Amino acid sequence: MLKEALPNIKTELPGPKAKALIARRSGAVPAAIRCGYPLVISRGEGAVFEDPDGNIFLDWVGGVGVLNIGYCQSEVVQAVREQAGRYFHGMANIVTHEGYVALAEKLNAVVPVKEAKRRTMFVNSGAEALENAVKVARGASGRPNIMVFSGAFHGRTLLTGTMTAKKAYYHGMGPLPDGIYRAEFPYLYRAPPGLDEAGALQYYLDRLNAVFEEASPPEDVAAIVVEPVQGEGGFIPAPKEWVKAVRALCDRHDILLVADEVQTGFGRSGRMFVSDYWTEWGAPPDIIAMAKSIAGGIPLGAVTAGESIYGRVKPGTIGGTFGGNALACAAALKVIEVMERDRLPERAGKIAGRCMEAFRSWQAEFPAIGDVRGIGCMMGLEFIREKNPPEKAPWPELVSAVVEAAVQRGLVIESAGTYGNVIRFLCPLVVSDAQLDRGLEILKEAIGAGLKKLEE
Repeated sequence: MLKEALPNIKTELPGPKAKALIARRSGAVPAAIRCGYPLVISRGEGAVFEDPDGNIFLDWVGGVGVLNIGYCQSEVVQAVREQAGRYFHGMANIVTHEGYVALAEKLNAVVPVKEAKRRTMFVNSGAEALENAVKVARGASGRPNIMVFSGAFHGRTLLTGTMTAKKAYYHGMGPLPDGIYRAEFPYLYRAPPGLDEAGALQYYLDRLNAVFEEASPPEDVAAIVVEPVQGEGGFIPAPKEWVKAVRALCDRHDILLVADEVQTGFGRSGRMFVSDYWTEWGAPPDIIAMAKSIAGGIPLGAVTAGESIYGRVKPGTIGGTFGGNALACAAALKVIEVMERDRLPERAGKIAGRCMEAFRSWQAEFPAIGDVRGIGCMMGLEFIREKNPPEKAPWPELVSAVVEAAVQRGLVIESAGTYGNVIRFLCPLVVSDAQLDRGLEILKEAIGAGLKKLEE
């Protein structure tokens, strides 16, 4: 059975059949949609996939956080088949279909926004979810401006590309929309030298307040948008005391706090949402945007907010043709059912414990591993040339070499971070213990191979 298989590379990568399809892609697909991997998928199950040449790969990227429940979960497949036999689509502005309502009811019950009475709308992607979260915040508050952070990634649309920090994702696409202002995210590993954690947190809070003084007064800010764990920025968790302080700041100035849980949501953190931890800290967000693993790979996004917030949004200003597609809603309802029944958030915690134990031991063994961090199964390893502060010089060349060496051994991993020097861990939560152990073995081998390559 494929889902129990271990990595097994039988050919040079890419193999002949994979190479042929990659060549076809280069002749049909814009080169700007880049792919740096020699990978083609023919079928997938659980945390592994097979290419047309019979090579088997352990996938620790999971569609960049889309496959928490794994490839082709049988019950989700059956739910989609059953829905497809009734109807594919019902446009929410024309007809009401049960899947849309049932999924909204379920998310209203489990998504931990501040207000007890909630409402949920559906879109097609994470970027659309963030676009609509901003529209909801502006519509509800009557204010124009949005505050985001260094290191943030919120999407590639016109608005979310502006909200995203790294402008390599938006090169040559200006002019940018107005009303987006950026503060410094609490990247504790790279805080100014000489500060303890408390001092560093105060520094970042001071930088946040400086935006109010230098860019937009708080009475003009509709929302502060935060990734509970930065994804493309380097898998950097927002510290507890900083989150609590931002929540208090939002309350003081009547600003809505938006959690971008597109990548962090649906079991990865050890809870269904990282905002569950925020709620326990007394700092729940007002709005949560989500997507990726919500529907097991079918495009779907959602925005959940309090009833009073949605009640201030003018009809007709939000929504869209495909939002809440019937097939996607059927998949999402089954995904959530399986996650809760099989305790996948709890499984995420166990996987994280096993991996963190290994990563910490490697950090002591390899001076190039400068930092290991994350929440639950969203973990990052940051690689540096110099371990002693304040240098911490990023080493993206090593990360590239490690990614390449891992893929050649059958483990798919991906880089992240502002400097491209972080290896991210986004393994499906259904990975077997044997696959997890073999993946850790391969990753350690790849780190050694990458160091050896760069020393030559």
